Amino acid sequence: MITQVYEDYWKSTFGLTNIYSENFNKILKLIVNFIDTAKDKIYSEEKYVELQKNIYKIYPKNETSIRKVINTYVKLGFINSRLKSYHNETPLFLIEKDKTKKKTIFSKIVYSNASFDRSVKNISSKKEINFLLKTLNEVKKMSKSDLLALMTIDIAKFPKGYLTQEELGKAKNYVKAIGFANRKYNQVEHLWLVLKRLDDLVVDQKYVYLEKDTVSVISDTKDEEKRDHYLQRLYKNQLKEESKELFGVIQCMLEKLDYPSLVASHIKPFRHCLNEEEYDGNNGLLLSQNMDFLFDRGYISFKDDGKIMLSKRLTDKLRNYLEKFSLDSRLMSDNRKGYLGYHRNKIFFN
Repeated sequence: MITQVYEDYWKSTFGLTNIYSENFNKILKLIVNFIDTAKDKIYSEEKYVELQKNIYKIYPKNETSIRKVINTYVKLGFINSRLKSYHNETPLFLIEKDKTKKKTIFSKIVYSNASFDRSVKNISSKKEINFLLKTLNEVKKMSKSDLLALMTIDIAKFPKGYLTQEELGKAKNYVKAIGFANRKYNQVEHLWLVLKRLDDLVVDQKYVYLEKDTVSVISDTKDEEKRDHYLQRLYKNQLKEESKELFGVIQCMLEKLDYPSLVASHIKPFRHCLNEEEYDGNNGLLLSQNMDFLFDRGYISFKDDGKIMLSKRLTDKLRNYLEKFSLDSRLMSDNRKGYLGYHRNKIFFN
């Protein structure tokens, strides 16, 4: 039985929604700087008023509008309640100029931390966008009427983290019976705008659904049940964008061939990762399936300069073939070198 409260729904109105606009980024940067320079992290109304005055200088609106804008960043997950801290990806969002990469960072922040019940003063652990996308992964496609039904759900009562098609159908019947859409349709329009900003979602006039990859980039299947499907999408998108930026095409980063099927291969294995490492783009390489197998099983690894390392367990013929390959130096960021150091020490068989 679906349990809902008529007046308790996802309040998804926002002061700003254009994440690429100058105002959106200017105000966010001001809030981040305000948090960084705070002498202590204890919230006070005086601090909140001081922040509003600072924002007024670049966004001269009334007090209600400014508070709504500040709470937009809190609801979307950029800033945490009580102005104590911000999402670890927020600084990366601010410095990123490429719109595609910025969109991916925004998607990670919203998916992992957005909470519509949260505000500067109110702490909430509900993650409605996370719940929505997991439901979408389950039901495959949703209309605006589906979203309206979803917005009446108390997600705390669904510990599995999503609705099934049957559960969503019951919610739709309930919403229709109480006439919820007639009063709250504008709420779904705001939510629709946020969904349009998320990676790998197709949002047309009638439906929202997960995009199919034009290039198949598959992940290895170990620990698949532990992986978050949407974060895995964002992880592989980072590798695809990196390949396009460096090589002009999505291709194997080792063989430099644009195979129709590639693997978003973890350097430090997923099962060994800390939470912050699991979907870090630096902890990955885009490889062909054969190269991924060799890398994943420890038959090959790479030095910090990108030069390939070959296990003595390989045949001479295969070693002679592989020794010509190396990773482009542009791939060798400090963070990726750190992951490769782990791979050399823990995975590679000399």
